[in-house]
Amino acid sequence: MNLSHFKLTDWGLKHISIENHRTILDVGCGGGRTVSKLAAIATQGKVYGIDYSDESVAATKRTNAQWIDLGRVEIRHGSVSQLPFPDGMFDIVTAVETHFWWPNLPGDMREVFRVLKPGGTLICIAEIYKGANTTAAKLVEKYASRTGMTLLSVDEHRELFTNAGYSNVQVIEERDKGWICGIGRKPIVNSD
Repeated sequence: MNLSHFKLTDWGLKHISIENHRTILDVGCGGGRTVSKLAAIATQGKVYGIDYSDESVAATKRTNAQWIDLGRVEIRHGSVSQLPFPDGMFDIVTAVETHFWWPNLPGDMREVFRVLKPGGTLICIAEIYKGANTTAAKLVEKYASRTGMTLLSVDEHRELFTNAGYSNVQVIEERDKGWICGIGRKPIVNSD
């Protein structure tokens, strides 16, 4: 996971601004490379990782042992459907190669929305989506229903973010690579 997704992750993260004091959550932290990359950027902040797989949690902890020892990273076992964090905790939530596996995609998008601070950003990055111009994407699209994957088109990604309450929604694609990046912000509510 760490090796195969690094170019995709770097491409996706270039589309958002990550300031050094941010509190960040990586949902579906897998092997832990994204957590490590985020910890290196958010030098005055803290990065949390969560995964439903015990093996992924262990791998992420190994990959990030130095950051964990410094108190800059915390890894937890859990599900995107019930994030073990209070409302409005995170400035940024990342999801790399994971949102198409979420058990209740619309509900899980709202759960991420819950833990974002007002003005916070969610970014979903994937190397496959419905309508991508790659052989792999066409093959996965053909069998997605059998695997439990939820593949969405560009417009369906935009609709997913919007329906969950996100504003300033952007969906960026690299059609020839099959890459997609969805970005949305939790609106800041003015109390006038």
